[in-house]
Amino acid sequence: MPDDAPALLAEDLRKSYTLHGNRLDILRGAALRAAPGETLAIVGRSGAGKSTLLHVLGGLDKPQGGRVLIAGQDLYGISARRRTRLRAAKIGFVFQAYHLLPEMDLVENVMLPAMALGSLSRRRMRARAEALLECVGLADRRRHTPLELSGGEQQRAAIARALMNEPPLLLADEPTGNLDAKTGDAVLDLLFRLARERQTLLVMVTHAPATAARCDRTLTLEEGLLR
Repeated sequence: MPDDAPALLAEDLRKSYTLHGNRLDILRGAALRAAPGETLAIVGRSGAGKSTLLHVLGGLDKPQGGRVLIAGQDLYGISARRRTRLRAAKIGFVFQAYHLLPEMDLVENVMLPAMALGSLSRRRMRARAEALLECVGLADRRRHTPLELSGGEQQRAAIARALMNEPPLLLADEPTGNLDAKTGDAVLDLLFRLARERQTLLVMVTHAPATAARCDRTLTLEEGLLR
């Protein structure tokens, strides 16, 4: 990828749903361009479609129109199987709900994206997962299961998991929504620091003006467009 190429390029995104016979146009030509290492906040009223937009950008919900390029690769111009692999390799997700598997310990949870990609030996996967848990301050909890952790600790583990495959893009949907203010601030500090250290593009949906103010740019989703 050329040095000046965007980490993320979205053009003319269109997405609608039909509910009780009525068509709801959620995205009506939304577009954005963001560079490696940038931090970008997406804000807007409840129901504006922010989470839908994030799912489209992350390859989780196919749009009816437009395109999404991740590190120059067309997310929806390839087969579903290739899109799954591209998503695992290029995109890390951090959601409001931690989505950790309760039957696995933290190391195994963090390893999951690498297991999906299958490009590392199990020994290297485990070593990388343990290094990431150390980065997020959970080295001493690596053998614990998610239910033995606090909410803040679970979200830090989710951040480690999102970074497992060294993706150029991190998507975060209200990542501190389930946390108290102090714990949420600590999680945000960690998320911003790790994204900047790795020159990873961070796109974050948030309702909090203070969180948006920490980002390099803020875009508002309104009437299906980013402004």
